[in-house]
Amino acid sequence: MMLPQEVDGNACLQPSPIIDWQHPHILKLAQELSSKYSSSEAIAQACFEWVRDQIYHSVDYQMNPVTCRASDVLKYKTGYCYAKSHLLAALLRANGIPAGFCYQRLSIDGEGAPYCLHGLNAVYLPKTGWYRIDARGNRSDINAQFTPPIEQLAYSARLPGEVDSQTIWTEPLPLVVSALQAHTQWDEMLGYLPDLLLDL
Repeated sequence: MMLPQEVDGNACLQPSPIIDWQHPHILKLAQELSSKYSSSEAIAQACFEWVRDQIYHSVDYQMNPVTCRASDVLKYKTGYCYAKSHLLAALLRANGIPAGFCYQRLSIDGEGAPYCLHGLNAVYLPKTGWYRIDARGNRSDINAQFTPPIEQLAYSARLPGEVDSQTIWTEPLPLVVSALQAHTQWDEMLGYLPDLLLDL
């Protein structure tokens, strides 16, 4: 984990078992999304909006299976916020754009305990630096957008116990990966959302 000023951009370009951006289907989509644009910012926006709008949030759409690996998120077109962030990072990295992972700790019911992590991304933009984006998927009460340098995320930390961490991870948190890999049904996963006391 690193604060934005400490992040190794090269580490945020690497493939991994979860961020398997060298998968041919991810490479194909990454090329399609970037083909109309020349700037990193425009390519990043295209990737963000595609994942936000074309990959369906597991709970919003009550879709199975629970996905984790980026290529599986693309294959099944569904995922929790964490999984969607894995695919977005893969598409960005496939286009040579450094991307990492950020987390918020939020109240599950919006009233206090219990809490869970919410996953999103940070992308490095030449004109802006590290910029957080949230592709969990919009709905009537959520309006996440790509508007650098101003962040427009899906959620904000408002309550005691909630945390909006500025830390950028080069890989997804292990407890997030473990939770996703331990369940196959969206409603089963809903009872075991990962939680962690994050830094401020």
